[in-house]
Amino acid sequence: MHMAYSGYEDYFSKKVCISVATTGGHHGKEANPNLPTQPEEVAKDIQACEEAGASIVHLHARDDAGENTKDVARYQALQDAIEKHCDDIIVNFTTGGGGLYSREERIAPILETEPRPEVATVDLGPINFGQTRTAVNTREQNEEFAERMQDAGVKPELELFNPGQIPEANHLIEKGLLETPYWATVIFGMQNGMPASPQNLITFVENLPDPVEWQCLAVGKHQLPLTTMAMAMGGHVRVGMEDNVYYRKGELAESNAQLVRRAARIADELNRPVATPEETREMLGL
Repeated sequence: MHMAYSGYEDYFSKKVCISVATTGGHHGKEANPNLPTQPEEVAKDIQACEEAGASIVHLHARDDAGENTKDVARYQALQDAIEKHCDDIIVNFTTGGGGLYSREERIAPILETEPRPEVATVDLGPINFGQTRTAVNTREQNEEFAERMQDAGVKPELELFNPGQIPEANHLIEKGLLETPYWATVIFGMQNGMPASPQNLITFVENLPDPVEWQCLAVGKHQLPLTTMAMAMGGHVRVGMEDNVYYRKGELAESNAQLVRRAARIADELNRPVATPEETREMLGL
């Protein structure tokens, strides 16, 4: 069981990694005017998140108008701004955008920026958006992305929208395309993803391949309860305005750092020390 935690012996020494997803590729300032979209604005937000305890930042680029883009130059601008404003945070680029962008467009920012991100996502299966769009993530694409990341020295973050995608992770392992420990994100509350509930978090995590480090991502109102439960289970957490624009019901988040500060306070109350970027690198084998 991926809770370690036969008798919780190592619970109190196991550090918790806080990831922050600052921007995302869907909603923008119309959903929350405090959501950052431009490189300088994003990097200053990340600087505050890093000070608050985030050790990984998950990034989607936006163009000058705030629209989603896969333009490598925009990802490079994010890298440059982060280098200027931030200390040591681990950069994680998305390869999402299925149904909108070609495979090559989705992987290009990971391979063509300097420095490359240390981590990048691999979406292990399809997910529906709205009435007409499905993000298609085929086995063939997952193999290609994992292989090219392996060659580039970038750690895949396995994004699992539901437990039916775990066999795809096992397939990549069998093909020798993933290094241990595996790094997995279990995702709750998406349109045709795993429904958000405590029982489902336990079920999802119990089925992950070993040895694994995992984090919980839950959208909207599910973010707070499920990330808190994940910390109590010895897991890691992802917060931020990509997943949730509210701080509490009816109250928009002031910043991504506000959400990170709360996660760090909860970790502290649960006696889980918050990992530094360096400690996170060690845990994930970066």
